[in-house]
Amino acid sequence: MEIQQSVAKNIREIRESRKLTLDGAAKLTGVSRSMLVQMEKGEVNPTISVLWKIANGYKVPFTALLDPCQKTHRLYRREEQSPLAEDEGRYINRPAIPFQEDAKLESCVIEIREGGFLQAQPHMSGVVELLTVFSGETEVTAGEEVFRLREGDSLRFDADTPHSYRCVGTETVRMNMILYYR
Repeated sequence: MEIQQSVAKNIREIRESRKLTLDGAAKLTGVSRSMLVQMEKGEVNPTISVLWKIANGYKVPFTALLDPCQKTHRLYRREEQSPLAEDEGRYINRPAIPFQEDAKLESCVIEIREGGFLQAQPHMSGVVELLTVFSGETEVTAGEEVFRLREGDSLRFDADTPHSYRCVGTETVRMNMILYYR
C-alpha cells in the first residue's frame, strides 16, 4: 500500500474512532478542513509538517499515520518505506519502524543534505527524542539549546518544544531518530 493511501486510511480511521467531524478535526489539528478532506481521499501528498500537526492534534505517534498495518512481528524493508521530503528534498525522513502501542516508540532514518534544514513542530507532551548520527555533522536546536553532533554522537531531548535540524557541513547527515512516548 502506498504511503498516500496509508495516510488517507489511517487519518480517516483515527478521526472516525474519536467521533470527530472534519470541522472538529481541523480545530484539533490546525490543518484546514479542505486539506483533511483531500488527505482522507488520498488526493494529496502531505508534508512532514502537516503530518506532525495531525499526529499532535490527534495525540498519536507520527508513524501511526503512515503504517499500513500493525503486526507483532514485521520486517520493514527499506524499499517498502516511502521517504518524506522537506526543504526541496534536502531533508528526508524515512520511517523505519512504525509505532506500536506495546513498545511506545517509533524509529526513523533521517538524511539531511548540504544546506538542508527542518523546523519541527513540538510533539505532544512527554515525547522524548533520541538521535544518533552515523555520518555527517548536524546542528540540533531543542528549545533554547543548540547542540552540534558529529559521527557517533547521540542526543536525548524532550521533544515537546520547538526543535530543528540543520546539516552544517558538506557531507550528508545520516542519523537514526527514535521517538519515545512516555
